[in-house]
Amino acid sequence: MLKLGFLGTGWIGRNRMEAMLATGDAMASAICDPNPENAEQAKALTPLALQTDSLEAMLALELDGVVIATPSALHADQCIRAFEAGTAVFCQKPLGRTAVEVQAVLDAAQRADRLLGVDLSYRHTAAMQAIRSGLPELGTPFAADLTFHNAYGPGAGWFWDPKLSGGGCLIDLGVHLVDLALWLFDFPEVTDARATLLREGRQATVDEVEDYAVAELKLAKGVTVRIACSWNLSAGRDAVIEATLFGTNAGAQMRNENGSFFDFSADLFRGRNAERIASAPDDWGCRAAAEWVRKLAAGERFAGSTAGLIDTARTLDRLYGRG
Repeated sequence: MLKLGFLGTGWIGRNRMEAMLATGDAMASAICDPNPENAEQAKALTPLALQTDSLEAMLALELDGVVIATPSALHADQCIRAFEAGTAVFCQKPLGRTAVEVQAVLDAAQRADRLLGVDLSYRHTAAMQAIRSGLPELGTPFAADLTFHNAYGPGAGWFWDPKLSGGGCLIDLGVHLVDLALWLFDFPEVTDARATLLREGRQATVDEVEDYAVAELKLAKGVTVRIACSWNLSAGRDAVIEATLFGTNAGAQMRNENGSFFDFSADLFRGRNAERIASAPDDWGCRAAAEWVRKLAAGERFAGSTAGLIDTARTLDRLYGRG
């Protein structure tokens, strides 16, 4: 039975905790959250877990892995400290605010030879899995449009501080879109990347984060990728989440149903005809977390870590004008 520590036990931290414990391969040995209410709710889920007051106290317990669900500015440093203690890590996205931070985490994981998982959960939807498996049906892909518009926005203040968050909706929601675009095509070279970042309808300044972003990527495989994402958009529904691909023979689309954050379908397009290849319901949200537990239980180390993390981080840097 794997001994895990949970650093950050807000909604998403508790949700991933429940999924990991449900695998039957892991137990919660320690929890840590500066918010007493979050800590109490986590404690109710796992009464035998030790409540610690710091990451250092948690790492002193010689855990098999640490699950990190804290503000973005803390991710890289906390991951590195865990790896230096010889502990595997599962971290919420983004792994780091910049490619420099992400590379530092990867270097630490490789030195320690410990498994690193990142919660890039949309890869694990049945809809995206079906589209990726069906790519040969498209012929030669040449275009991809990916969208994540959210009628809501983050409440925590650190999201709105670029020094703490690394950016706005593009790094928060767009990280999933960039990751999906590169993952679908096995992480090809990005030959060009450009973005327009807006705040309340105008160009975002350097000390602001964007609440609307549009971007275009050119991939070495000849695919043009267009990305759009936003917070607090008048979208007419809770969310608009789509990924549409076009090839010389066919097209494919993943989309959320009725504005849902959780229900997705996928279709294969041939001319005017559509064939359903994946449907809701699909309990996908915690698959990345459960996969990390299974890999850790099987003894996998750095080589089994989430692929493509530095590719996505470097692409985001370019879109933000950082590289």
